[in-house]
Amino acid sequence: MTEFKVGAPKASAILAALNDDTKTEPVRKLHAVTEPAASDERIPVPEAPAETADDDGNAQVTDVADPGTPGRAIKLWPVLLLALPAFVAVWSGWVGLGRLTGFGPIQLLPGIWDHLTINSAITLPIGVETYAAFALRVWLSPATRTHRVRTFAKWSALGSLVLGMVGQVAYHLMSAANVERAPWPVTTLVACLPVVVLGCGAALAHLVRDTTDQEVND
Repeated sequence: MTEFKVGAPKASAILAALNDDTKTEPVRKLHAVTEPAASDERIPVPEAPAETADDDGNAQVTDVADPGTPGRAIKLWPVLLLALPAFVAVWSGWVGLGRLTGFGPIQLLPGIWDHLTINSAITLPIGVETYAAFALRVWLSPATRTHRVRTFAKWSALGSLVLGMVGQVAYHLMSAANVERAPWPVTTLVACLPVVVLGCGAALAHLVRDTTDQEVND
């Protein structure tokens, strides 16, 4: 009656027509529904799988949503297989180069233990190649926090690898030419290697603990 401005008889007739039993569906009364308030909740985005390692040192990809479900493990034993022949070749090359440049057996504790001797040529492969591996680890590790550390590790690692290749080439060339004593420039460079490796290793170790630089943006 209020909506259509009609009297009670007409309103009753309209209502009766709407509620006629001959209709297939009865007319339902309408009611206002309030609009839900906007929510600040966001749909969570699934995180990328995290990489972990098992007890054997094999890398695994684990689903972050379900940490108890490990992914497919990446076997690392081929790296050991590749490293064995490289270790033999690199070790023999550095030791041979050290022999040509004056490195050799020395008394490690003279006056205390005169019979304790060591071949100082082993300091070359241990120092240079170990630092190269350490610098590579710092350069490629996601745990490296600053750009300065990553840059220093990158260039020093590449420099160590290039220096190692130059040393191997120098030794094999002199060995093929039956050279018994290396030229003085080669001897000077090889004699400085232990000191250079010590300085780079100490510098990188200090930089790794540095947290004041800008964080690395991947």
